[in-house]
Amino acid sequence: MLDDLCLMSTLCHIYSLVSKPLLAEVEATRKDPFPFQLKTFDHLMSHGAKTLFGKERSFKSIQNYREFQKQVKLHQYEDLLPYIELIRRGEHNVLWDQKVSWFAMSSGTSGTKSKFIPMPDHILRKGHNKGMRTVLAVYLDNYPHSRLLNGKSITLGGSYKIDEMGDGKRHYGDLSSLLLSLAPFWAEWFRTPPKSMVLQDDFTKKVQYIAKHIINQDVTSFSGVPSWNLLLMRQVLECSGKSNLLEIWPHLELFIHGGISFDPYREQYSRLIPSPDMHYLETYNASEGFFALQDDPNDLGLLLLPNCGVFYEFIPLQRLQATLDGDDVVFETLESVQKGVDYAMVISTVGGLWRYLIGDTVRFTSLLPHKLVITGRTKLFINAFGEELMIEHAEKALVESCKKHQAIVSDFTVAPIFMGHQTKGAHEWLIEFEVPPVDLEVFAADLDAAVCRQNSDYEAKRINNVTMLPLLMHSLQKGCFHQWLKQKKRLGGQNKVPRLQTSRYIIEEIHAINKMLTETHVH
Repeated sequence: MLDDLCLMSTLCHIYSLVSKPLLAEVEATRKDPFPFQLKTFDHLMSHGAKTLFGKERSFKSIQNYREFQKQVKLHQYEDLLPYIELIRRGEHNVLWDQKVSWFAMSSGTSGTKSKFIPMPDHILRKGHNKGMRTVLAVYLDNYPHSRLLNGKSITLGGSYKIDEMGDGKRHYGDLSSLLLSLAPFWAEWFRTPPKSMVLQDDFTKKVQYIAKHIINQDVTSFSGVPSWNLLLMRQVLECSGKSNLLEIWPHLELFIHGGISFDPYREQYSRLIPSPDMHYLETYNASEGFFALQDDPNDLGLLLLPNCGVFYEFIPLQRLQATLDGDDVVFETLESVQKGVDYAMVISTVGGLWRYLIGDTVRFTSLLPHKLVITGRTKLFINAFGEELMIEHAEKALVESCKKHQAIVSDFTVAPIFMGHQTKGAHEWLIEFEVPPVDLEVFAADLDAAVCRQNSDYEAKRINNVTMLPLLMHSLQKGCFHQWLKQKKRLGGQNKVPRLQTSRYIIEEIHAINKMLTETHVH
């Protein structure tokens, strides 16, 4: 056993040595990321000029990124959809000058239409794969005595299908399933369970099979969306009869998470893995590209990666609508962004997305190095009464209230209660508790006060109930959100319930499911 530990520690050491050029590059980007952005921009223009999209917009005549900004308009998914459908039908050199055999299916949130993101080799190799290699290099640099490669890493991925739109030669699926399918053979040595188990369609059966398989493995890490991994880990405990994960995997040391905020889940994971030596590392890895990673365990800011095949632009959130209306075409770059400003992020990628409004909002917490936090979605906020509630405000208020009441939340969603003829507006919260508070009414009042502390606009509308009444909170039956996702056929992968909604149709659907579960429970 000692020989095995020494061997695997040697593997970590070897990987660290091999990754020194990569770490040196990361260090250079900390000092000045913009030269890397200019190099990325030149690469984009060189390849883009050969495409249908680039020829239509005279890419060959573009001399610099300022001309690019003026000559190529801002795009949302619907603007690129005609080009993407051409690619799905088998056309080449449409958005990028490489063959496309895979599409990452992304919805952003579960209530929106699925998007098919082209995945040519460049975005896989220069983006996602390079990003993950950087994550491992940075982690081992932070923890040089790690035995991460001594055991297995758990992957809970989605599945993929043949794209029916074309000739059957292309596939689409969750990003995790594509990366898993295209991973090199040697990656199987460090991963569990087998691909055949991870890639099956039925998510419920998959979790059960995986839990039984991985109990007997020596697991040192796992990765993915916190909510879905939480479901898997509970299944592992149920199958094993153990009280925490360290009783099963004593060498467990790392969870690489992303997709949703980890804060509402932090307490639950600390109970599942009661160890000060357990590490949590956040990544910003979307279907469209690998954007950032947590390089410092003591800093929640994510280091932006300017050299992973993405050219970044940023629109101050207060200027977004004017930009969408066509009144503003020149955006900020990494050379001109400022700390403390909420930006809508715009990307151009080696996957063929051009001046693409990805839908995320970010705020830089530092410059040189450029670190950011994800503050929400351009469409994932509530502004029904001028309150401008961002997801960041809602999550921080919920974490504060849960800490005060020693409660634990599994999931939640919020929607407005619109003003009637003689009634004022409010926000309605549907919360599924893992550990409910003793007094739900007091919890709701404290949550409302916490939202006021997080958001001055909300507070102004709530003073003396001028415009808004106190929030209305409902505690849901356990499994309610899971059942909604199941009905929508969105179990697993990167799918999630939208946390903030501007309309009420999803919240009404969840109400109906909760009523059904309540009646079933009573009977």
